[in-house]
Amino acid sequence: MSEPVTGVVVSHGTLSAALVNAVTRIAGSTDALVAVSNEGCSRSALAQLVRDAVGDRRCLLFVDMPGGSCLQAAAMLQREHPSVAVVAGVNLAMLLDFVAHRDGDLLDIAQRAAKVGTEAIRIVGA
Repeated sequence: MSEPVTGVVVSHGTLSAALVNAVTRIAGSTDALVAVSNEGCSRSALAQLVRDAVGDRRCLLFVDMPGGSCLQAAAMLQREHPSVAVVAGVNLAMLLDFVAHRDGDLLDIAQRAAKVGTEAIRIVGA
């Protein structure tokens, strides 16, 4: 049986660390997620940080938004690494579900994360 997929949260500023911290506080999971920030990084330095976070593992890269340096670094690694998938638009609901469902096919896990994240978005009081 293969190892569970690792999630790497890539964001602008301190968002990735805050999201990983929140998941850890809620779910108690500490080994499922790694935070990577673009703060103070050139494009190539960020790409290397993401590459180092992934290593040889199967990874789902959770990117903060569907554009910009974080997505570019993730997409570059996805092209190089056959066991990497990318989901843009990370949110807390998506990450909480991910830590409980990270076994199996990488594409299925990515699709589930995108679905859960999308379904968590609501207009309240409308």
